[in-house]
Amino acid sequence: MDKVFNIIPGTSGAITFIWILSAVMVIILLGIIGLLASFGYQARHLTITLNEQGLRISPGLYTRFIPKESIDTANIRVLDLAIDTQYRPRWRTNGAGLPGYNAGWFKLQNKEKALLFVTDKSSVVYIPTTDNYSVILSVINADEFAGLLQNWK
Repeated sequence: MDKVFNIIPGTSGAITFIWILSAVMVIILLGIIGLLASFGYQARHLTITLNEQGLRISPGLYTRFIPKESIDTANIRVLDLAIDTQYRPRWRTNGAGLPGYNAGWFKLQNKEKALLFVTDKSSVVYIPTTDNYSVILSVINADEFAGLLQNWK
């Protein structure tokens, strides 16, 4: 005949700790899911608006307005990051480096600081600023966009 013995139930402190730890883990997981969802949304809905005052990149965590006078229009160009390797991102300092999407602050191969919004590395617009950073954008009709910026008066 088997004799079965049960464990002494855990104290309320141990059970409380497990519940609190579980709640914290769920909150962190939901935060990560929300962050990834926001990057996914931004990768499809990012807009670049050019007006008399400057350049606005939105929506998202890295929404930015760059005043017209801060943009070095003489050095704007369209790049293919497979060829122009010195402009490839090297280190992500604050941003997302996801497959098919780079967004946020990066150090480039040439050690320059840059704000990237890149979905297609074969056609990006490189926009240097006078504020010690550059912006690299994947835009539809990159040549037309770069031409507008270069001729911006």
